[in-house]
Amino acid sequence: MRIGELAARTGMSKDTIRFYEKVGLVAGDRLGNGYRDFAPEVVEWLHYVRTAQTLGFTLAEIARHGEELRDAPDTAVALSALFGEKIQILDNRLAELSALRADLAARAGTGCPLHRATKEGAA
Repeated sequence: MRIGELAARTGMSKDTIRFYEKVGLVAGDRLGNGYRDFAPEVVEWLHYVRTAQTLGFTLAEIARHGEELRDAPDTAVALSALFGEKIQILDNRLAELSALRADLAARAGTGCPLHRATKEGAA
């Protein structure tokens, strides 16, 4: 199918699909007239890409893990493992953000928020 039809079937813009092609997420054959021709399976793949992005995966992660998932004997188990890894990354980031928030809260109202917070006036 041509890029216009693919865009219509996925709800993506042609520019988005061209970008995904440029970064290696999708591949289309070039016809003699220079038009792109995409396989029907690309529609499902692009829906997967959008869903994965919504779940917080980067395009680099999607590209890297897409090949792993295609080759996995059990994609449900492979996806669950990827989700578990992403959850761990998010938990770590949440802990970092919580510590940052506590540090900022301790510095707020101390006169110069860039100085280290002191406990009960100790310098």
